[in-house]
Amino acid sequence: MFGGENWVVENIVNALNTWNTKMAEIWQLVTQSPQEFKGGAVWRVIEGIHGSLVAVGLALLVLFFVMGIAKSTINLTELKRPEQAVRFFLRFVLAKTAVTYGMDLMLAIFKICQGVMNAATGRFGSMAAATATLPDIIREKIVSVGFWESIPLWAVTILGSLLVTVMSFVMILSVYGRFFRLYTYTALAPIPLATFAGEGTSGVGVHFLKSYAGVCLESAVIVIACMIFTAFSSSPPVNINEGLSATNAVWSYLGETVFSMLVLVGAIKMSDRVCKEMMGL
Repeated sequence: MFGGENWVVENIVNALNTWNTKMAEIWQLVTQSPQEFKGGAVWRVIEGIHGSLVAVGLALLVLFFVMGIAKSTINLTELKRPEQAVRFFLRFVLAKTAVTYGMDLMLAIFKICQGVMNAATGRFGSMAAATATLPDIIREKIVSVGFWESIPLWAVTILGSLLVTVMSFVMILSVYGRFFRLYTYTALAPIPLATFAGEGTSGVGVHFLKSYAGVCLESAVIVIACMIFTAFSSSPPVNINEGLSATNAVWSYLGETVFSMLVLVGAIKMSDRVCKEMMGL
């Protein structure tokens, strides 16, 4: 006993509290905009990098534009055709607009994807419903055993709690990784956006925007995965009855809980792959 609470129960509860804290942090992260993350300090750095690369993007834009003209026209007489001149002019203007206002373009894509996430999870509200708690039947079985009988329980709960703690940190690291990918895409945007100036290189820009949209959509996949986990965790534990010993009951509960958590962690880590398949990348 520690502080009036069974030491085995405390071990499990502490691990579940760590998990619940990371789940709440995930909700905060996926609902935040890049400008709000860490008080906007990181975003100001990204704005500075993006702004310095706009000049590089404009220089590359001219290069890709000239390369596109050289590849698309066999001789100079084709440039005299009005439709050809207008087509090249519009391509150049649109590419220059994309490079110059690349930051606004990236934020617009992010807001659209966040709207998709909000529409998909509008009824969810928050991660408050996704908290994992120790069932009363498990708590009662643990408290009812004596000191010597609790030693096997301690070994079981130490292993289960360690797995839960490790998975909670792996999960939150994956969500933080998404934010860093968002920042990297935004900082380097002027360079791939400049490829729109050339007809032969525009595919690079299209692939870049699709990849960025996929990273933005990862938030929807992550939250949907958390909703599925909530449905798993809210159902009563299976194979738990009064006839089971405390050790078997705790082992069965931890096995089922760790399995559902492992599925969630795997779904969050594979959210980038899901989005790439959705975007045809």
